Amino acid sequence: MAGDVKHDYHLVNPSPWPAFGSLAVLIMMIGAVFSMKPEATLFGMSGFGHYMFGLGFAALLYTMFAWWKDVITEGETGDHTPVVQIGLRYGMILFIASEVMFFVAWFWAFFNAYLYPIEPSTGGTFWDVYQNVAVWPPKGIETFDPWHLPFMNTLILLLSGTTVTWAHHALVEGNREAVKKGLWLTVILGAFFSCVQAYEYSHAAFGFAGNVYSATFYMATGFHGFHVLVGTIFLAVCLGRVYKGHFKPDHHFGFEAAAWYWHFVDVVWLFLFICVYILGGA
Repeated sequence: MAGDVKHDYHLVNPSPWPAFGSLAVLIMMIGAVFSMKPEATLFGMSGFGHYMFGLGFAALLYTMFAWWKDVITEGETGDHTPVVQIGLRYGMILFIASEVMFFVAWFWAFFNAYLYPIEPSTGGTFWDVYQNVAVWPPKGIETFDPWHLPFMNTLILLLSGTTVTWAHHALVEGNREAVKKGLWLTVILGAFFSCVQAYEYSHAAFGFAGNVYSATFYMATGFHGFHVLVGTIFLAVCLGRVYKGHFKPDHHFGFEAAAWYWHFVDVVWLFLFICVYILGGA
């Protein structure tokens, strides 16, 4: 019959979220530009940039919530056929690959400063700068003891990797109560990691600015902490979906994507712990 679907692909209905999300990002960027010029005003209103940035950010968060809600609805109503799921898997794999390269940049910056430490130079040639060799970590920097809070966070993340794997295997076996327990433990451990890192930052003996060690340290570990927060929210959403009866033993890519992301966060932390805390802080 005319109009019958003759393929395995899902053609999404017209959606306002791409256009709405683009507008939200535009408002955010305009707000960010105005925020860099505190003296700028609009109709005599100071702080215009901050308000505009906040408005754009709130609109972007709402776009993310509504758009992903639509995707969840598509999956629960049978629109995510096996072919569509393959596309979703490829998309998640490419996203994680882009995240890997994101962290490669921070590791590169850290090791460039770690392997070739130099004193700040006010002039001279490139060779003159690199003749002025310094020590690492820079003088006056009191680094963290890697076997204290960093090691505790390593154990927390490794344990959370086992609990999310437990939850995944339980889901495949149809044991939903075990899925809930595993996800609850994983979310709690993720939140605990963030709390320990916040405590660590609050007791750091060095600030963000002033030297290359603190800048690269906070950028690498801080962005990882942000990814842990995102992963915790990701898994918390999966936990809520389990309580709603979502996910089946043979159809649960949303959960798999969250588990992949969490394992990626675990692996990045192991590299950070070894390279930044142990080697780079020695």
